[in-house]
Amino acid sequence: MPLRMAFGEQSTSCDALGSPFMGQLCRLLGQRLKPGSALTDRLFSWGGELGPRGDSVPLRLCGALHALRLKGDAGLASAYPPHASSDDDLWAAIQTALTNHSSFIDAFINSPPQTNEVRRASALIAAAHVIAAKMPNPIRVSELGASAGLNLNWDAFALKINDTTFGADDPVLTLTPNWSGALPPRANPRVVSRRGVDLNPVDPVTDRLRLLAYLWPDQPDRLALTDAALSLPHAPVDRGDAIDWLAPRLAHVAVQTHMIYTTIAWQYFPADKQAEGIAMIETAGARATPDTPLAFVQMENDGGTNGAALTLRLWPGDIHMTLGRVDFHGRWVDWAG
Repeated sequence: MPLRMAFGEQSTSCDALGSPFMGQLCRLLGQRLKPGSALTDRLFSWGGELGPRGDSVPLRLCGALHALRLKGDAGLASAYPPHASSDDDLWAAIQTALTNHSSFIDAFINSPPQTNEVRRASALIAAAHVIAAKMPNPIRVSELGASAGLNLNWDAFALKINDTTFGADDPVLTLTPNWSGALPPRANPRVVSRRGVDLNPVDPVTDRLRLLAYLWPDQPDRLALTDAALSLPHAPVDRGDAIDWLAPRLAHVAVQTHMIYTTIAWQYFPADKQAEGIAMIETAGARATPDTPLAFVQMENDGGTNGAALTLRLWPGDIHMTLGRVDFHGRWVDWAG
């Protein structure tokens, strides 16, 4: 996919996800960005899939610009929300930033987006209730592509659907997605251990800037939820390849359900690692017993036109469940579980 097309696709996606500013920003970058500098030449010659189902190059660049804004860049501050800027004024600020901060931007875009969107935990809470209703053992959690690990603490959040609340009794935050479909089953998922992995973990303290940079500038409610999640003790996230890290964790632990999950991370794994990971999980699943169940939850982009697919595989029995579809940022859940 050419770079301009990737920005156009991302612009449409941002508009649909309720961020008119990000829609404007991506549209401008797609229309006006030109090769000619070391930075822009790198962007235009980027190999592989540039769009949201691949390397998400547009979001990398937008994240770098937002990081500069958060660091106090005066030009971007005057053009970014809460200000409403014309295309020409916004583009002037972008051009200046691309010129004056090219080294910072070049380093920032080396890593894929890591949004730590805590609203995605709505899907995890609902899926955990399905798992616990079928296999009521305590749960050991493994998150692949955990970034800063905020969603490893999903059991400290609450999910409110109309007048019904699922999750923690005294939650640090409450998620209220637009929900369609039946309610998840009533259950009592209990997490007894949690750990995640990421190629480039975001330290919630020292890497706070990167963590906040991928929250879109015109959506302050996301920032408030992230601040609430950051108030919890930080869950451990190891640095490493997700599939290599997972291999030793697939040994079953007596009287525990092992819940493995990804949320908009699997697409960033190389195809050979995806295949290796599925084979490993299936092999471990074949050894699962009612005393040592295994669950694999994925909220991932499947190329559909309406959010991400939410799926569950549960062993023993290798039960395949389509739980529904979820907005990429967790604004809504279309439940089919």
